[in-house]
Formats: sequence, C-alpha cells, structure tokens
Amino acid sequence: MKIDPSNSPLSADQASGLNRLMETLAPHQFDWLAGFIAGHQAAQAGAPSSAAATQSAGEASPEGPSLTVLYGSQTGNGEGLAETLGEQANALGIDARVLDMADYKPRQLKSESFVAVITSTHGEGEPPDNALDLYEFIHGRKAPSLKHLKYGVLALGDTSYEHYCQTGKDFDAAFAKLGATALVERADCDVDYDDAADAWIANLLEQLQHEAGASGVPTATSLGAAPAAEATTYTRRYPFMAEVLDNQNLNGRGSSKETRHVEFSLEDSGLSYQPGDSLGLYPQNDPALVAAIIESLKLDPDAAVTAGDIDTTLAGALKHHRELTLLTRPVVEKWAELSGNKALAERLSDNKALTEWLYGRDVLDLIEGSPAAGIDAQTLIDTLRKLPPRLYSIASSQSAVDDEVHLTVAAVRYENGGRQRGGVASTWLTDRLADDTAVPVYIEANKHFRLPEDDAAPMIMVGPGTGIAPFRAFMQEREEREAEGNNWLLFGDRHFHSDFLYQSEWLAWRRQGVVDRIDVAFSRDQGEKVYVQQRLRENADEVWRWLERGAHLYVCGDAERMAPDVHQALLDVIMDAGGKNLEDATDYLRELTRQKRYQRDIY
Repeated sequence: MKIDPSNSPLSADQASGLNRLMETLAPHQFDWLAGFIAGHQAAQAGAPSSAAATQSAGEASPEGPSLTVLYGSQTGNGEGLAETLGEQANALGIDARVLDMADYKPRQLKSESFVAVITSTHGEGEPPDNALDLYEFIHGRKAPSLKHLKYGVLALGDTSYEHYCQTGKDFDAAFAKLGATALVERADCDVDYDDAADAWIANLLEQLQHEAGASGVPTATSLGAAPAAEATTYTRRYPFMAEVLDNQNLNGRGSSKETRHVEFSLEDSGLSYQPGDSLGLYPQNDPALVAAIIESLKLDPDAAVTAGDIDTTLAGALKHHRELTLLTRPVVEKWAELSGNKALAERLSDNKALTEWLYGRDVLDLIEGSPAAGIDAQTLIDTLRKLPPRLYSIASSQSAVDDEVHLTVAAVRYENGGRQRGGVASTWLTDRLADDTAVPVYIEANKHFRLPEDDAAPMIMVGPGTGIAPFRAFMQEREEREAEGNNWLLFGDRHFHSDFLYQSEWLAWRRQGVVDRIDVAFSRDQGEKVYVQQRLRENADEVWRWLERGAHLYVCGDAERMAPDVHQALLDVIMDAGGKNLEDATDYLRELTRQKRYQRDIY
C-alpha cells in the first residue's frame, strides 16, 4: 500500500519520502513505528506519563475495593502482568497490592475479599517454584472455606505442551471447590499472551468497579491503551533493533554439536539488564520452509493478507509472524476441520498420543499429511499460531561488557520423515544471521534468578550445556565487584576436547581465584555416561558443607530431564550427608527456595 498525496494531508515530497521508507521496513519495524507515533501524539497532547496521572493532583480517589494480586512466575512474565494489573487498579481507585506467592502467607486467604492469581505452568503441569507453598496449601486439608472470596485467574502457558496452563486451571478449580466465586472467567493464555491478558485485566477491573459501585473514574478499557504513551521505551511489544557484533562457534573440531556465542550491541537503546535476566528476540522462519508451504498449497506468495493488525504478503506473514516449526493442539483442531481428515480428528481424542505425534512435526507435515482443498492465503494465516519471541539466558554482565549483550545458543537440528529440520531461532542465528544484521530484541527480567545480595555468600552453579550461560554472567559480575564469595561450577557436556564451553575463561577464573572449584562431567569420554547429578552425589559431603555455611544453589538448563535429575540428586545429598529422611530433605530444599538460595532457570 502506498500513500497517494492527492488523498492525504501530506505534501508530495512528504508522501514520496514516507513511501520510500515504508518499502524498507520489516513488519516488526512497522509495529514499533506505529507505537512511536502513538506515543508522540499522546505526548504532544499533554497525555499523562502513567495511568495514575489520570486523576488531577489533589483530587481524591473514589473509595474502591481492596485487591490482592498474587503471581507465580518462573521467568518474569507473570510478575510483569501482575504489576500492570496493580498499577491500573490503583489508578482506578482500587487499593491493590502485588505479591510474589513465595512472600504471601497462605492463611491470609481467609481474610481476603478480592484476589487475582496470575501464574505460569512449569514442567509437567507443575506450579513454578515460587508458587509451591500456596498451591499445596489450597489443595491440602488445612485450606479454609473461601465462600467470602471473589477471585480471578490468569493462566500463562504454551499450547505446544500437553499440560497447557495446568497450574492456572488447578488454582481456579481449588478456589471454586473451597467456595470462592469467580469474578471473571479464567483466561488461558498462549505464548502470545498480550491481547488476551489485556482483555482479562480490563474485564477484571470493570467487574471490581461494578462490585464497588464506582463512578466518575477512568474506565479499565481506557487504561488498557496506556502503554502506547511509553512506546519509545523498548519492550516486548516495541523491541530494539540490535546490531550483531559477533557470531562464533564455541565447539571444537569434531564435535557433534554446534553452539554459538552471539554478541549484540545495545548502544543508544537505554536497555539495561542484570545477571540472570534473559534476552527476548523475534526470529524469522527459514525461507525454504516458507516457500515449501506456499508451494504445497499452490498459493501466491505475494497475496495480500492481514496478520493480526499488520497488512503484509503471505510470504512476509509466514516468515515473520506465524509459527511454522511447532504444531499445537489448536492448530491441529482447525486444520482437522478444514481438511475433513477423520484420522487427524481422531488423534485429538487422546492427549498423550497427540503429544507424541506432534513431536518433531511442523506445519508442512500437517499440510502434506492432511491435504485441505481450496485453502486461501488468509485462511492459512488465521489457522496458524502467532510466531512468539524466543528467550535466551544472557551470558554476560553489563558491568563487564557495557553496551553489549551476549548469548549462548545451541543449534537445534534433526531429521524426521526424510526431511532435515531445525529450531526456528537457533538455526536463524547460526545459519542465516550475518554480522551487522539488526535483530529485534528486548530484556526479560528474571527476579527469581539473581546473584546473592551478599558478595561474601558462596555459590554452587549447576549448568550443563548452554545452561552455563548465566553463570558466565555471574562470574563476570562477581569479578567486576571483586566479590569475596566462593564459587563452584558443575558443568557437563559430551566431550572435554570439543564441548567445554568457554573453557579458557573458566580456567582463567580458576587460576585467578575467582572460581574456587570446577567439577565436570563429559558424558561420552568413557564407556559409561556420567552427568552433573553424579558429580553432586560423589561430592555430597562437600555440597552439604557449602549449603550449611549459606551457599546459594543455582541450576540452569533442560527442564525435562536434567533439572528433575539434579533435584533428586540434591535430595540424595541432603539425606546422605545431612542425615535427613526424604520428608525433611524436601522441606530443607523448600526452605532454601523460600530464602531464595535455591533458584532455577530451566527451559
């Protein structure tokens, strides 16, 4: 679409210049520009800088209900939404307090009137670490009657997993069983949660206003648009275009793996991060996969489509805006209806079998395996899930690298059905990203994976594979601070000679005394495979001594197998070296979690 100066308030030169600019913009850049313009307009009109400013100085807020917002969050998304809800509620005259579930005393529920629960789901349908105590309390025998309570639940999840939003569903069911009344229907949000979460927050606030009979205050719907006034701050919705500074392979010759060290420039972004945070980035799908999907359906790559609120071409939408490498239940449900394939529809009746079938398949498999006649370009785009950003643990400390941010990325490659496949973000970063390329990025804060506040506190870091990334950031930060605390790394991978990531840096830190101890487990350097959990058990007495003198324990890496295995190994260490039974060992680890001395960044 081009601007016609005869039908616009722009001069011919302005229209021509804007048309030239628009031809160079990628879809995510259109998003940012739209937000920037909206923010500029609001600022020019004297718009308030925050929702709270919608009331005049000195004007009394109408008395509203009291709302307690509780969040369970592993990565920080739930916390961010809880803070947004709290800010908007307070701006409406609703007395809102926002609390980490780990800091909330469950027995206080019996004295609450209105509660909002915002929680993610972790692992195999389990609550995040900071939600465990409250989760177990409301499901236990000591849970009180909650007939006086009105509540709302916002569940965060990922439809590519079998136990989608399970923790939110469990909280909802438990509250209802205890007699509480739902103010609004639970919202189950996929990875592209922004619009659904905004709608749920607006609905909840409107219901709270109705409960209080509030009038003469801003509406929740109008407050939902407030972020546009802050569009010049780079966020998940308005990412910064970061230039690639370096992209190198960390694995040695002969390795069966490819792990990249990627550096980006944050210069002039104003973005800041702490060790433990993640970098979110918006990837691009493989053009070859995009072309194969379009060819399979005999569609025109230049066909005009709308992806959300973005007008683009079919090829552009598939490359930038739709998930192609993962299949989810909602997508399969839609495609089963479009194709009329009975076998595909039958798969949906067995969750476990469906999960197994989905593993390793992509959108092209779905199209070729269950042909649907007469599908047009817009129907295809409406059927597919939005392409979400990918999160990577940051492998650098800003104190050490200034306006840079570093990632450690393992290329995901596999063969299935006679066709080579790859992870959308990892292969984009490793195969198709040249130096000087600009990548849309944002910072995802993770307050649940932080260095000890006390620089003298010891640390035990368990990070096999790319799980070593945040610990590189931890050590850079501790070196800059000249922290005195002892540091112990347990690292594992396949082979010592080719897969010891950042080996020279870790050995230098060991020589300099920044790192006190390194224990490694290279699984394929001997006949019998060894892993980091075995090193923990072998050093049980030393691990126990470190914990007893106040060590902070960190685990980063694979959530499916490594993290549960390490957790079990820690229980064994506490039982064997600490002389405790299983129940007491479990309580010991739980208490470390409450004290923020046992923290996990797992994926």
